[in-house]
Parts: sequence; C-alpha cells; structure tokens
Amino acid sequence: MTDTTKNRPEPDVVGASGGELSGAAVAEDLTVVDATTGGPVTGTKPRSLWSDAWFDLRRNPLFWISGVLILIFIAMAVAPGLFTSKDPSSCDLASARHIPSNVHWFGTDIQGCDVYARTIYGARSSILVGLLATTATTVVGSIIGLIAGFRGGWLDALLSRIGDVFYAIPLLLGGIIILYTFPNDTNTPYIVIVLKVVGALAVLGWPSIARLMRSSVLQVVPHDYIQAARALGAKPGRIILNHVLPNAMAPVLVVATINLGTYIAIEATLSYLGIGLQEPAISWGVSISDASGLGYVMSAPFMLLFPSLFLSLAVLAFIFLGEAAQSAFDPKRH
Repeated sequence: MTDTTKNRPEPDVVGASGGELSGAAVAEDLTVVDATTGGPVTGTKPRSLWSDAWFDLRRNPLFWISGVLILIFIAMAVAPGLFTSKDPSSCDLASARHIPSNVHWFGTDIQGCDVYARTIYGARSSILVGLLATTATTVVGSIIGLIAGFRGGWLDALLSRIGDVFYAIPLLLGGIIILYTFPNDTNTPYIVIVLKVVGALAVLGWPSIARLMRSSVLQVVPHDYIQAARALGAKPGRIILNHVLPNAMAPVLVVATINLGTYIAIEATLSYLGIGLQEPAISWGVSISDASGLGYVMSAPFMLLFPSLFLSLAVLAFIFLGEAAQSAFDPKRH
C-alpha cells in the first residue's frame, strides 16, 4: 500500500490578513494553509513573544505581589480620600508628636499634622515624579536609540558620543547640581517644582535607555523579515513602526519599570536634601526630611518609620515587577 502522505505538499504559512510578516511582532497573525485544499490547517496557533511573556508572568508569584502593591499605591495617588478622611494640611501644634493612637493611626509630626494622612497623600507626588521621569526618559531615549541603531554611520557615532557625555554624570549628583542651579522659592507653583525634578532626572536618565534601545535595534535589523520588507520597497518609517519597534521594545520596558522605582527613591533623596520637592508639596521624601531633625528620630521614631516603610515598599514593588518582566522576556526561557 502506498503512503500518500509522503507526496502531499507541505502546508504554507501566510499572514491571515495577507500582509507582510514581521516575526514575533505578528506571530498572532499567522495562519497555516494547506497547499492542496487551500483551507486552513487546524492546530495550535503560534504564540508571540508577548504572549509567552504573559504566560510566564501569570505563573510568577513575584509578579502578583508587586502588581497588587503597585495598584494600591496608584489608588492612593489617584484617590487618597478612599484611604483617609483627614486633611494632611490640617495641623494642631497642641497635638505635636503624639504617639500612634485610634485618632492618629501613625501619630502626628512636629507640627501636629496626621502622619497617616500625609503618608497617604505623599504617594501622589512621589509616584507622579516617578511616572513622569520614566515616561520622559523612555520616550527620549527610545527615539535616540532607535535612530542611532537603525541609521548607523556618522549619526550613530554622534548620538552615541552625546549620550556618553550625559551618561558619565552620576544621576544623583547631576540632579543636585541642576536643582541648585534653578532653586525654588515659596511662590513657586507645585507643578513647576515637580517638573523641575522631572526635568533633572530626564536630562540625565535618557542615555541608559538609548544605549539599550540601540543595542536591541542592532539585533533586530539583520533579521530576514526586515530585509524582506526593505526588498519589497517599504519605507523606513513603516519598517521602524511595524517591524523594528515592536520587536525591540521589550527590554526597554523592563528597564523602564525598574527605573521607575529608582526615580521614586532619587526624588525622596533630593527632597530629603531640601532641593527636591518642598512645602507645600507633600511627598514621602519631604516627610522623611521633616522627621530627620535633631532629636526627632529618638523622641518620635514613628514620624520617620511609616513614610520610609511606604517608600521602600513602593520602590521594591516596581523593581520586583521589572525583575519578573525581565525573567519573562528572557529569550533563553522560550
């Protein structure tokens, strides 16, 4: 008996939309077509890199723990009234440095303000600075790294040397210099103070993202689907948006998540030194600075304990989320 399956043509892999293929970025668009019948072949649909990463993240307890903590902190920043009904700016000197009680869960500070309320409301400024700084550095660094890696040549050399200049300046030290150069006063609006801190972090933080994006683009560009798109006459803008960027963005997003926690910590450090966020702004760094005066640490340790605890949990949550994402996007695991 003759085995007819040996002479049967192999199935062809085409795009379900009839368009160009771009590797992992359009793996969800793949359909297996039988060359004999012209119909689709039933079977398991190929999964993209993002699908594989999400599958691994769902099985990682660290992802769920950090995710829940981040959601809580975001809720505190967006709607602090859900967590406390007290006004963080309402202070009573007669109640200064009271220990934690049923009335004041975290005690009161040196001006008689409720520490719990200030800790809850402090999440808004700290997370706002972290989000804006991360967004700015990711956008600027990704654009510069994308151009440098895709274009190459003298433009790549020029952008890389400019990035090296900024990369050589320590982030914290550079932030101190910039904020000392452009000081705030009592009449400076809150949003201006925030944007100054964000600007200092963005000016010095983009080179690391640009380096990472450039390296990722250089790994993606030699792939066959990029060369095929060029051979078919696709414009550079289309190649970048449809093929290069989706396949090069994963490591950048991982590092950006970790950087968010780092920027929150740096903001707290700058505020502690008195050159970051300042009154009337409320942040964890400002609360830590107020609680670190001479004698306050020993006489009222709760003033320092609770803002520091919330700050540490927020920073660790974003760092752990980034580490979980880094493990999920690791190509050696797929």
